[in-house]
Amino acid sequence: MSKIKFFALGGLGENGKNMYCLDINNKIFILDAGLKYPSHELFGVDSIVPDFDYLEENVDRIVGIFLSHGHEDHIGAVPKLLKTVKVPIYASYFTLALLKDLITDQGLNVNDYKFNQVTCDKTEKFGNIGVDFYRVTHSIPESLGIAISTPDGVIVYAPDFTFDQNVSGVYKTDFLKLSSIAGKKILALLVESLGAERVGKTHSSDALEYALNQAFYKAEDRIIVSAFSTDLMRIQKIIDISLKYDKNIVIIGRKTQRTVDIAVNLGYLQIPKDKLTNLRFIDDKNKNELKNSVILVSGDRHEPFYMLQRMVKKLDRLIHIRKSDSIILMTPPVPGTEKIAARTLDILYRFDTNVIKIDKNILPPAHASSEEIKLLINILQPEYIIPVVGEYRHQYALKKLCYQLGYAEDKVFSLDNGDVVEFEKGVGIKTKNKITSGDILVDGILDGDLSNVVLRDRELLSEDGVLLIIANVDARRKEIVTSPEVVSRGFAYMKENEEMVEEIELIFTKVSEKMFAGKYIDWRIYNKALKDEISKFLYRKTKRRPIIIPVIIDTQV
Repeated sequence: MSKIKFFALGGLGENGKNMYCLDINNKIFILDAGLKYPSHELFGVDSIVPDFDYLEENVDRIVGIFLSHGHEDHIGAVPKLLKTVKVPIYASYFTLALLKDLITDQGLNVNDYKFNQVTCDKTEKFGNIGVDFYRVTHSIPESLGIAISTPDGVIVYAPDFTFDQNVSGVYKTDFLKLSSIAGKKILALLVESLGAERVGKTHSSDALEYALNQAFYKAEDRIIVSAFSTDLMRIQKIIDISLKYDKNIVIIGRKTQRTVDIAVNLGYLQIPKDKLTNLRFIDDKNKNELKNSVILVSGDRHEPFYMLQRMVKKLDRLIHIRKSDSIILMTPPVPGTEKIAARTLDILYRFDTNVIKIDKNILPPAHASSEEIKLLINILQPEYIIPVVGEYRHQYALKKLCYQLGYAEDKVFSLDNGDVVEFEKGVGIKTKNKITSGDILVDGILDGDLSNVVLRDRELLSEDGVLLIIANVDARRKEIVTSPEVVSRGFAYMKENEEMVEEIELIFTKVSEKMFAGKYIDWRIYNKALKDEISKFLYRKTKRRPIIIPVIIDTQV
């Protein structure tokens, strides 16, 4: 018999930051370690990763990190985790290629870590625990489901999948391996919930193929297509249709879009070499006319919109959009990009070019809908179900699906990050225990978590600006050498506010005289007093609170 604990450090009640842990007989198996992108109010934050404190405290018990696929919401936190928790990594060949590139980009040496390439025909053994993998259909090649065999049954981790049958090669679901797993006793299913609210089956790519064929057939000049670089299945479809119409292919931003570049180099995006065109910068002699070409504009989140805007405004160094061009938009807005997407459409329509906006309902979803989730549950017949990968509303929708299939309430666990479910002798219960979890805010390549103080300062800078007071004083004689210079950025134009400047100079003089009255000058108290008094005055005068930065220079130093 086994004692098993399940908990999440991220991915529950949120979109992204997926990281799930199984503690089986005192051995910890980590399933994915992803990041999520920040909302607009987190100024200057590049990404958010899980809090790893619990794993750092229990590093000796960690068996390894097992990765399902190469999207950043599932692998993006691995480099930061490896800086403190150096453990083996298990993933498919393509996922490892993306991860190694990500690790190198973070300034780490890939040779310092142990990478294990997994295949669907091999079981990874860890004592009496086995880990198997099966291919699933997703928007990126070599996506995997993971099955962990324990003496009490199998725990299946099923993130990011569909059962679309109109796919080929590295995108096909391995039904043979899935059925062999289903032949065992399934103790628990950890299944994605992002698409649980979508009623019915996930539609296939037939409608998209028809829409693209229509657009290609009617195009009179160049075709410019926007696509997210993480959605390699759609990009391959664009390539295939381009070849069907005997068009040359140009990929803009290939070197900066590492996912696309790696996929091309490793053959996961199949493009005949004679059809792939490299561009030179536009100049007086070279205009990159490319009449019989398809130009693929790929990027993450806001990047395709940003690049299209530059092309319309003729700021791009490679492509200037002409009115005869056909623009196919395959990038529906994702959370946080709604404004730039709408702005891009406005600019394109104002330029009066031929815009073909592919409806979101035509684009095949990358996540299982309600019927596919029910199909997987019926195939595996798990004893317990835990919704993962999704916000609470998605988890709730999946829980309702489980009830429709006859599952009792005590067989379906809706959890928050840090909640613990224990399985003992095959019986699962939600405990009152809580594992430390939370968000680590990442700014660039800084290792530390951004504090609330830093975020508050950034918020103030964005709303009220900054005010610098620069002055020279003689600490030995205790006198002001020069009148303070007041510099404002994002607050007020000081040359038009002479009365305000005079009042700030007066406050500076009064505070300075008070500081000079003592035997010694306490510079920390001096700065704080200036900040407080000037801040109070500015709030009374303007109802705004800019960041006040006094720069007091002692001329005797």
